[in-house]
Amino acid sequence: MSTVDWTARHPQPAEPGAEGLRERKKRLLRQRLSDTATEMFLERGFDTVRVSEIAEACGVSEKTVFNYFPTKESLILDRGETTLANLRAALADSDHSPVEAALRVLSDELRAMTSWIAAHDDPHQAAATIRRFGVLARSTPSLRAYHQDMTDRLVTVAAEALAQRTHRSPDDPEPQIAATALLGLWSIQFQSLGKHLDGTRTPTQIHEAVTADVGRAARLLTTGLASLEGATQPH
Repeated sequence: MSTVDWTARHPQPAEPGAEGLRERKKRLLRQRLSDTATEMFLERGFDTVRVSEIAEACGVSEKTVFNYFPTKESLILDRGETTLANLRAALADSDHSPVEAALRVLSDELRAMTSWIAAHDDPHQAAATIRRFGVLARSTPSLRAYHQDMTDRLVTVAAEALAQRTHRSPDDPEPQIAATALLGLWSIQFQSLGKHLDGTRTPTQIHEAVTADVGRAARLLTTGLASLEGATQPH
């Protein structure tokens, strides 16, 4: 089992046999590059590891690494694109409120992470690895900047989806503030994980505690975002 891989970071094909051999080889190489890079970054620090070293450890060229990951930062913070696609699809479903849509995406990501922890022989060690991952992301300026850029992209996607639902422009204040508030739920989940991945809780307890924290934050948003879809536009 990989040391740092969890399902949310590397989506699998929908059905067995749904991908060809070439696609499978590319997916596995991408996963190996990200896993190897993450292990090296956690061990030595982000800034001290060169991309050429990651390439050498995986038996490929540096150019190949950049064919899969456009930047060094994306080698370790590669979940954003999946979150972006999932959030866009969830918000397009008018059968669910924006808060419900965001909670579905967050719940899937959390379940994937806690399932990964539970699958290890030593779940506490697995949880410690994720804690170290969080510390690295928070303490490295270039990773913080990359994360902020991805958050800005997620806000843009959410604003576009919310504007479409309410027949507004994405630049209007209402979808902009609503999108920013929705993305704040990801910060709550990240902070809650940092609090509850303390080495004493089981994966199930972690999942329940984090879900409760995110739910508390979501309840504060529900009324305001519900009024967004019912409000008329100013003339």
